[in-house]
Amino acid sequence: MDNEAIAAVKKFFSPKEEVIKHWYAPLDNFQFITGEFYGMIEKELQARKVPGLEISRVEFSEGGLLSDKREYLRLKRERLVFDICAAPFGTSYFFSFRFVELPLGIKPLELLIFFIGVGITFGILAQVFGTFTGFLILLVLLVGGVWFLRNVIALGLKDRKRHPKHRLTMFEES
Repeated sequence: MDNEAIAAVKKFFSPKEEVIKHWYAPLDNFQFITGEFYGMIEKELQARKVPGLEISRVEFSEGGLLSDKREYLRLKRERLVFDICAAPFGTSYFFSFRFVELPLGIKPLELLIFFIGVGITFGILAQVFGTFTGFLILLVLLVGGVWFLRNVIALGLKDRKRHPKHRLTMFEES
């Protein structure tokens, strides 16, 4: 039971990214310089002036902890990420990409700030209205806040990152 609770807390504070799509293609008897390929992609995307696009290069292990690292080109816009890889494999070459959506996780500091804010709000409400009435007002505010956040889509405040129409349109103009 304790292990399940610990796992649930870890999952809450560090949710895993959602892989939306992945693809790879090997090319036999082909050689190319990885840095040049990434440079061509970077140049093309910079010419398109995609708003909010962050381009970087990251390294991931090829296998286990002590394995070599492979360089990936990372394209990030909001919570959507493309990790592109181009690398030699023996006498061949392969290209791959992974399209993921980064989760919205709650960090412990954010949770602490929330509880401090609730405590301060309760203290002010208790001073002004009394403990019992202040608690009821706080409860109404919290329930109303949750209700509002759950219904923002119905109120017309859409998160484009989660909207199915925009799921695969990372490079579309805002």
